[in-house]
Amino acid sequence: MSPASRLADIAPFHVMELLARAQALESQGRDIIHMEVGEPDFPTPEPIVAAAQRALAAGQTFYTPALGLPALRQAIATYYQDRYGIDVPASRIVVTAGASGALTLALACLTECGSEWLLTDPGYPCNRHFVRAFEGRPIGMPVDADTNFQPTVAHLERAWTARTAGVMLASPANPTGTMLDADQLGALAGTVRERGAHLIVDEIYHGLTYEQDATTALAAGDDIFVVQSFSKFFQMTGWRLGWLVVPEPYLRCIEKLAQNLFIAASTPAQHAALAAFTPQTLAILEARRQAFWRRRDFLAPALESLGLRVTARPQGAFYLYADCGALTDDSDRFARDLLEQAGVAATPGLDFGVYAPRRHIRFAYAADIDRLAEAVARIRAFIG
Repeated sequence: MSPASRLADIAPFHVMELLARAQALESQGRDIIHMEVGEPDFPTPEPIVAAAQRALAAGQTFYTPALGLPALRQAIATYYQDRYGIDVPASRIVVTAGASGALTLALACLTECGSEWLLTDPGYPCNRHFVRAFEGRPIGMPVDADTNFQPTVAHLERAWTARTAGVMLASPANPTGTMLDADQLGALAGTVRERGAHLIVDEIYHGLTYEQDATTALAAGDDIFVVQSFSKFFQMTGWRLGWLVVPEPYLRCIEKLAQNLFIAASTPAQHAALAAFTPQTLAILEARRQAFWRRRDFLAPALESLGLRVTARPQGAFYLYADCGALTDDSDRFARDLLEQAGVAATPGLDFGVYAPRRHIRFAYAADIDRLAEAVARIRAFIG
């Protein structure tokens, strides 16, 4: 007996394998600077932890409705109104087991066998595997610094076929941290709408932006699926909680899928997340956003002084996607050697697609500036 044939098209998540090796080295006593995993280094804010403790003490450990705790869905709706001035009914908000759960629900709802989804390359690696898991075909759209590593209408037009079912965008994007502005989002959403396809927009790094705030795709129409998460800005990675904003006509389908695939998201995590939107928590998160900003402004020129080119300055998230072509023609080997010899873990471009992956490497600045400075010194010594 063999596994399903689609598994041949699903690659391992290389960064997790790199993390496992880094942790193995740490268990041997090595000091490893982690710049590989997309995870904030700050602990979950104390008010969120305290809310979880209160919920557990009160015995709030039973299933919630499949679409989520009503109070949390309303709190998220209020957050959209307060932050973006967008009226999103709580009924359209589905609380999920992380952003991965949200993507699973959306693609399970929308993907037909053999249908095509257009994705940016480079882009978040799991997206193409979610599509393939539901018997769809992920189609990469190569993007580079000329368009800020974001797609344009021209990219969509070149890649579109009769089998195109939808488009997946991200702003801020992983691995580049670049964003789409309101006009770009509107133009892309309009093109997808005119062609009768679906649009899913990943907004999980909203809140972690720098010179300007991010625009939500919900401003471009109520027919867009928006994926969000408590992992990044709210720093609740291990709690596995996110949400999906669903166009009204698809709510019942999403609910049926949620009931069957997940039953419900974690109840303690949902009660904890009620504290994520309080003024006390938001003040903590704002101070941490400022810290990420300072780290970006330190690390970008420091890496460039080593011969790594940051061709698109990140506007959000906590990544620098660097062109390492002046140092190596194999970023995967470079990253593995950097880990083994210098104790610095970074993610090779191989994880993010097939467009020039061997000349790119991603550095996450999810460490304090002293550790980043030590990483730079180690890289300098490594490259000689």
